[in-house]
Amino acid sequence: MKLLTMAIRKRLPPLYANEELPIGHAVVQTKFFTPDSNWTFYATEFDGDDTFFGLVLGLEAELGYFSLSEMKAIRGPWGLPVERDMHFKPKPLREVDGCPQWIRDSAHADEQDEP
Repeated sequence: MKLLTMAIRKRLPPLYANEELPIGHAVVQTKFFTPDSNWTFYATEFDGDDTFFGLVLGLEAELGYFSLSEMKAIRGPWGLPVERDMHFKPKPLREVDGCPQWIRDSAHADEQDEP
């Protein structure tokens, strides 16, 4: 399975494109996961080459950078590679499964601040 198709590449905004948005409002364009472990990667931005920005759920929930080359090299405990969720539909970060409460809270706080 191809982790990153041309269609997904075109949908992903460049790095830092969502900086002005409230944290939970950035749209996740694609989801990657380890089928034999508990790691999930939600990508909201991409540098066009190798580096994504988004939410990583594993031992902790963390916003940060992750790379396509690293995901291609990762193997879970049974030796299975990272896969792309082919049924995932783009949605705001605050709406993805496992999104930490601090992101959901910040998204709602930002909405309340609007006039």
